[in-house]
Amino acid sequence: MTSLRFLATRLGLALLSLWGVSVLVFVILRVVPGDPALLMAPVGSTTEDIERIRREFGLAGPWWAQYGAFLGDLVHGQLGRSLWLQQDARRVIAERLPATLELAVAAVLLSVLGGIVLGVVSVWGRRTWVESAGVSLGTIGIAVPNFVWGLLFIVVFGAILRLVPISGRVAPELEASEVTGSALVDTLLRGDRAAFASFLAHLLLPALALALPLLAGVFRTVRSDLLTALGEEYVVTERMKGLGEGRILFSRALRNALIPTTTLVGVQFGFVIGGTVLIETIFAWPGIGQLTLQAF
Repeated sequence: MTSLRFLATRLGLALLSLWGVSVLVFVILRVVPGDPALLMAPVGSTTEDIERIRREFGLAGPWWAQYGAFLGDLVHGQLGRSLWLQQDARRVIAERLPATLELAVAAVLLSVLGGIVLGVVSVWGRRTWVESAGVSLGTIGIAVPNFVWGLLFIVVFGAILRLVPISGRVAPELEASEVTGSALVDTLLRGDRAAFASFLAHLLLPALALALPLLAGVFRTVRSDLLTALGEEYVVTERMKGLGEGRILFSRALRNALIPTTTLVGVQFGFVIGGTVLIETIFAWPGIGQLTLQAF
């Protein structure tokens, strides 16, 4: 019962936060100078034409009336029309969302796998150069923003070494009609190995750039928890029984150290989604992040 109450409280706070953000953004967009109806109206439009555009896009009347109409449409699943693309906003989001989810999930997987491996290697090589190198890399990974990693990868691996593509989602000559909207799923359904390999090659650099800050956080968490676990009494007992250091590390300490890591990844997933805005723009990845900047 306590868990349900906690979940309901957190969900209520999340909805309240979303409502506050929607009010703030709505008011700001109405207060700033400029009239979207005038920008959309063709040259030579009459006053009646501009008023018709305002009514069509819900821009007529005071802002609180507009916001009330917006909430009413939102409850019924209607997001209106994109002023920029002149298309249904729900359709535009549905087309771009799979690309962002692919990028975010790939970044999280790289973060978890890479962070765990580096954390284990660092603890395994305690009091050696391996530990010093791991700690230094972890500090750099957290200190450097993901968009800086993205620009660095483009210069090194794209412009200088020319090892992998640096823009887009798949090679243009391999693009085909989409079924699910996910390039990963569609290429697998078609059995198109060339398109699948191209998708992975295009995904590598943006996913890695997005993953590095979280990877560094996972590494530091795993390393810290492993060192703490190796000093616990049950580990000392295992050593007294004659168990090897490797078996203790992987079978006992690592299992307990992964619990805080799971919590960290769950909390940071939202920040990974937020980080896609700049990463998608830098790598021309056609997702929600790039759409967000283009909409402004």
